[in-house]
Amino acid sequence: MVTAPRLLIIQPDETDPIGTLGEWLTGAGAELDIRLPPRDELPDDLTGYQGVVCLGGGMGAHEDSEHPWLKQVRRLLGLAAGTGKPTLAICLGAQLLTVAAGGRVERGKDGPEVGGALVSKKDTAWTDPLFADLPLMPDVMQFHQDVIAILPPGAELLASAPRYQNQAFRLNRCVYGVQFHIETTPDIVRGWAEDEPDLAAFGRSSAFETDSLTQVHADIADTWRPFAERFVQLADGRLSPAQGTRNSLPLV
Repeated sequence: MVTAPRLLIIQPDETDPIGTLGEWLTGAGAELDIRLPPRDELPDDLTGYQGVVCLGGGMGAHEDSEHPWLKQVRRLLGLAAGTGKPTLAICLGAQLLTVAAGGRVERGKDGPEVGGALVSKKDTAWTDPLFADLPLMPDVMQFHQDVIAILPPGAELLASAPRYQNQAFRLNRCVYGVQFHIETTPDIVRGWAEDEPDLAAFGRSSAFETDSLTQVHADIADTWRPFAERFVQLADGRLSPAQGTRNSLPLV
């Protein structure tokens, strides 16, 4: 009997749910255990999970005084990185993963990245099991002002953008961080723009119009749905991790 791979979904913020990414993951056969702290208790470890997804949020990766549970999120992501548990960390999730594995996150010196955008694959991405089949410049959604300034030791860069280089990276063959969003819907992004108008103002004038959001999300779905399906295959062992040497990472 084939057992569905069980994924721990860490949702740091009510405003950034799993969205369409959840539909893609379950459609590919995954079972999702969604935890929204502090309402939902986080597990002590990753026993019983075949993979981890950590979503985004409006807080910073170091804001433990306001969100003390962030320490446990970083601990779980550090554990995933150190043990090579298939992981996909998105935006804030990627920043938390970065800090947990010994990298550095800071406020972006060149201003926020906001709205639909393109990132560019790096050489390593062309042989990566998740990234290889993506186009040269895949569509993404950006909405952040903190950035990954220094990658964790041993991290391999998979995608870049002109303003901020560290857009996607891989650790220990199967642990991924992406600075951008692939999980959103037009309604989710419009909500962000309404909640944070000062940040939204850095986007193009048409960035949050219905037609623009509809088109960029259609493009994101074409590109990233197969990526999500490959992540499920990676989690349940049907897809082999990237080739490379397992790195020894600090756990925070």
